[in-house]
Amino acid sequence: MPAPPTHTRPTALAVWLVLAGLVGWWAAFSLTMERLHRLADPDAIASCDFSPLVQCSANLESWQGSLFGFPNPILGLAGWIAPIVVGMALLAGARFARWFWLLFELGILFAFGFVCWLIGQSIFVLGTLCPWCMVTWVVMIPTFYAVTLHVLRSGQAPVPASVRRVADRLMGWVPLLAVVSYAIVAVLAQFQLDVLGRVF
Repeated sequence: MPAPPTHTRPTALAVWLVLAGLVGWWAAFSLTMERLHRLADPDAIASCDFSPLVQCSANLESWQGSLFGFPNPILGLAGWIAPIVVGMALLAGARFARWFWLLFELGILFAFGFVCWLIGQSIFVLGTLCPWCMVTWVVMIPTFYAVTLHVLRSGQAPVPASVRRVADRLMGWVPLLAVVSYAIVAVLAQFQLDVLGRVF
């Protein structure tokens, strides 16, 4: 029988979810506004278009930018509300059932997988770095690590006690895991796009 859930009020995680949700939502809102401006005036230059390398327009107007038949930022506008609500509820003392945490983890897993796919498309296919997209990457990556480790360490997922202990130890390493992930993305971008050579 799995051990009873622990860490029922993860304050640090709750604060991060609220902050990450707000930042991610703002990035999605900004991208949505850029897309609406381009629809209203196809000749307009997006405010986030700084160069052929660093721009939003190529990403927004590609098929990858509307993978599900509508602009991807709309997913962000809807999706980033969930971490904000969950974080605020945790800070207010809410306790969620195991099924809720597992569904939340599935949503975070989908978002993380989608972001990883978009990173690959941006670097290896489109050859651009979208500023607001990168803001989303920056908050999504540690959010995935933090939520996943919490679900594992708290007993919400049916995993052995040894896995819970490892997840508990790794929770404090989430910032480092995120930095390492950023470094991997940066190396891939430099290798594929020669970012430093084109910027400097």
